[in-house]
Amino acid sequence: MIGEFSAGNYRFIPSVFQYSAGAAADDGYEIERVRFDRLVPLAEGFALAAKHIQEAGRPLTAFCACELRSPAAFSEEGFRAFNLHYVKTLSEWGIFDGTTNPVARSNVCPEIDPPAEPSFYAFSFTRPTSSKTPSFVISGGAEAREGGGTYVERTVRYRDLSPEGLREKVRFTTTSQMENRMTAFGFGWKDTTGVQAYSVHDFHHALVDELVRRGALRSGLTWHYARPPVVDLEYEMDCRRVMREVVI
Repeated sequence: MIGEFSAGNYRFIPSVFQYSAGAAADDGYEIERVRFDRLVPLAEGFALAAKHIQEAGRPLTAFCACELRSPAAFSEEGFRAFNLHYVKTLSEWGIFDGTTNPVARSNVCPEIDPPAEPSFYAFSFTRPTSSKTPSFVISGGAEAREGGGTYVERTVRYRDLSPEGLREKVRFTTTSQMENRMTAFGFGWKDTTGVQAYSVHDFHHALVDELVRRGALRSGLTWHYARPPVVDLEYEMDCRRVMREVVI
């Protein structure tokens, strides 16, 4: 099921309260991705994002995706506490209504030289365009199945770091997370302009069969030496089709 967020001129895949599973620009609009040259703390990042969006002549509701970096992986309870804090700004911007959140998100934890506090790496927003080219951002997804239950219950090959365990984690994330979400919008790997992976483990043995042969690396792969945001998740991905990207 696809939701409509008309105030931001984009569609989204409903998920949990802290983020959607993906955002896609409406006809007549495109997504612009803005990456910070340095990590900036959460409050500063929101302020800079607001400034950039407003200077582009867009309402704050055009904010449709963000990429965050955290100091270390959270416990389940710690992750929920962080998310309750994170959505306050989205509520103030008229995006999060207390139940549904249309904003796509990735939030990972650099293993080396992590930030001292949760910080912004990048954000995306919609803007008018005369181009007919679609654009979308798929949220970060790891090897945890959707639905109820704890992460321990939902994680594929929980705590299994064997080569075959990692392969299955990569396979699940590629298909059940990335491909299913893109399919919901009517897209596939052939439409992507960027794919990112996050892990501190060597997954090279799974690269050819689970990613290359599926067409996931048509634009290459950006690998971040980082962990997913919850303890004992080991591999995460996100992907996008964005024609306009800038660094500030």
